[in-house]
Amino acid sequence: MKKVSWSLLVCAALLSGSCKDYYDVDSDPITFGETYFKPVLNTDMAVYKPGDQVRFSLDSDVNPQELTVCYTHLGEVLKEEKLTGSSWTWSPPSDDFKGYLVYVYKQDDPQKKALYSIAVDVSSEWTKFPRYGFVSSYERLSTDAIQRNIENLSRFHINGVQFYDWKYDHQKPLAGTPENPAESWPDLIGRINYKSTVDGYIHAAQDKGMKAMFYNLLFGALSNAASDGVREEWYLFKDADRQEKDLHPLDPPFRSSIYLTNPANVEWQEYLNRRHQEVYDVFDFDGFHIDQLGGRGTVYDYNGNEVDLAQAYKPFIESTIAVFPDKYHVMNSVTQYGQESPIGTSEVDFLYTEIWDPFNSFDQLVGIIHDNYRYSGYKKNSVLAAYMNYGRSNQPGFVNEPGIVLTNAVIFANGGAHLEIGEHYLTNEYFPNNNLQLRGRTKDKLITYYDFMVGYQNLLRDGGDVFESAVQAQREDVQISNGNAVQGRVSTYGRRFSNRDVIHFVNFNNASTMEWRDNNGTQREPNTLTDATFKVPVAGSVQKVWTASPDVDAGAPQELPVEQQGNEITVTLPRLQYWDMLVIEY
Repeated sequence: MKKVSWSLLVCAALLSGSCKDYYDVDSDPITFGETYFKPVLNTDMAVYKPGDQVRFSLDSDVNPQELTVCYTHLGEVLKEEKLTGSSWTWSPPSDDFKGYLVYVYKQDDPQKKALYSIAVDVSSEWTKFPRYGFVSSYERLSTDAIQRNIENLSRFHINGVQFYDWKYDHQKPLAGTPENPAESWPDLIGRINYKSTVDGYIHAAQDKGMKAMFYNLLFGALSNAASDGVREEWYLFKDADRQEKDLHPLDPPFRSSIYLTNPANVEWQEYLNRRHQEVYDVFDFDGFHIDQLGGRGTVYDYNGNEVDLAQAYKPFIESTIAVFPDKYHVMNSVTQYGQESPIGTSEVDFLYTEIWDPFNSFDQLVGIIHDNYRYSGYKKNSVLAAYMNYGRSNQPGFVNEPGIVLTNAVIFANGGAHLEIGEHYLTNEYFPNNNLQLRGRTKDKLITYYDFMVGYQNLLRDGGDVFESAVQAQREDVQISNGNAVQGRVSTYGRRFSNRDVIHFVNFNNASTMEWRDNNGTQREPNTLTDATFKVPVAGSVQKVWTASPDVDAGAPQELPVEQQGNEITVTLPRLQYWDMLVIEY
């Protein structure tokens, strides 16, 4: 949650109204034609456990009996087979935490060019490669509407879902009691949430292999909190004489401002843990998404002692994990507040950053991903809440495809994931805001990028050492910047493994801005480079070089001819639009 006032969010809420079914024609008759997209290739689950069988379905005008399916892992073909129908099954290898890219091609094509692709993630725990999505509207929805929204998340391989503003009050998230839970309740802004919809989303997500995470602040209480048993001694104050409580001011139609409690107060921890037990007694949530508000300036406890707020998160995190050891926990770090310590060193399951000023550049975006990995002892991957086209999010329209694709290329190439996919595309910290929508072609592009992230996750998010290669372009019209993003150039990012180097080429040659947010939706599409040749330093005798790109042939791998002279190779990338991955095997 952003640390500033929500005054603009009231307008956003009123503009967007209820989310309903984002992909339903009747709910969105004006823009539905441009937003429509139906994936050709699908699987039955978002993620699979070792030993699970994968069921595929194909919805294409091409006769499936004219197609061959190819199963690959890190550029190696595991198996090929001719299709006999539009649905079939495959049993992946039993290895845990592996990604596979599966594609189909026409049997009479000697080039075996991929027509369609899809990824498969085989992982026993979702937190190894977290891909976070969200839901944010809980009006009375039909089972079909819920299922369509979850199937959309599943096609993006979302494996964890944040339930934003599902609750009643911050200090009493469950409306009613565990014995008699309410069937409906107002959320903070007064929208009516329905238990049947929350339950429906939880079970639909879990049926696809996703985990359902309930959202709440770690230190929030509304104006009615005293009647729920919240004591004055638990609050944070702006002065040592406790004349003014710290609060997050909210104007109507919000039901109350949010008053902040001391997360280090043991009695508050015990109180909120009891309230969260009530939630788990009624709803089958898999864990707790812990939110904060960023830095609050100087604050004091009830006794007039100054509180180091970031460090006060530590005992709260420890308390909730101790009470609910079988649940998942992730905590938002607003602009990295508290991330290095205590969040990054805690037992949360992965790291999550909501990004605001001053982290505006592509280089700063990369820095957050690398810093988070380091803070966690090089163990945990990151999800970034990075709201695109934010300056346009309070007016209806469409997201700007080049801005989103270029930012995702940078995030994915450097091992991160992007919180952006829900019932609609996310462009605002008030998640129900659905003003900016995805055109069908943009959704198609994004799905391919998510397939690429999952299919090659063992090269993107599974260890290795970040390094800066000394790539040299062999054409005068191509300028290289190794290790950082420079306007007008192609940037490279390297990751070294024991038996291979991976170098990512991200194309900024036509970028209108080097700020990742593309605030006003003006980022330009790169000028595509064809047959660009590069010299690349290598660490030994090269056995094989191959490339893959979400922009080329549905992400399928392509082996490249290579010339090695000493500790350098010369290689040509057939096509570079936004992002190419070059893999050098030793």
